[in-house]
This record gives sequence, C-alpha cells and structure tokens, in this order.
Amino acid sequence: MWQEENNQLRARFQFQDFTEAFAFMTEVAFQAEKMNHHPEWRNVWNTVDIHLSTHDAGNIVTDQDRRLAAAIDKIFARYQR
Repeated sequence: MWQEENNQLRARFQFQDFTEAFAFMTEVAFQAEKMNHHPEWRNVWNTVDIHLSTHDAGNIVTDQDRRLAAAIDKIFARYQR
C-alpha cells in the first residue's frame, strides 16, 4: 500500500465514513506520539492520506518512517471487514 515518492512514504486509507476515518487518525496520533514521529496527513470525509519523511534527516525516508508505516498498517488492519 505504501509508495515511496519524492522522498516520502505515501499511502491512502479509506473507511466506511468520517467517524471511522477519524477514529483511525486518533489511534495513529497516539502511536505517532509514542514513537515521537509525526505524520503529515490530510482527511476528507472517509479518506486519510498520509505522508511520512524524517525532517531531522533532511526530509528523506528513514527506518523511523518505515516503523511508523508498519504500525499504521497494523492499526488499519483492525478496520478491515
């Protein structure tokens, strides 16, 4: 699902509705805070777009981004029906 493009990992996640998308974002926010690595993201109704890069490393993709992407995938898996 994740694509590496322009020195970022990018993914799009779709949900049943806005409430489910927001619940996913809330879970991701707690995980990102725990990892001290925060995504750039956008939400429109049932869609969440996430871009990851490590600013401290010069805005490139690092292992820290890949670890957060893997954690996000685990969270998203719980929303799949």
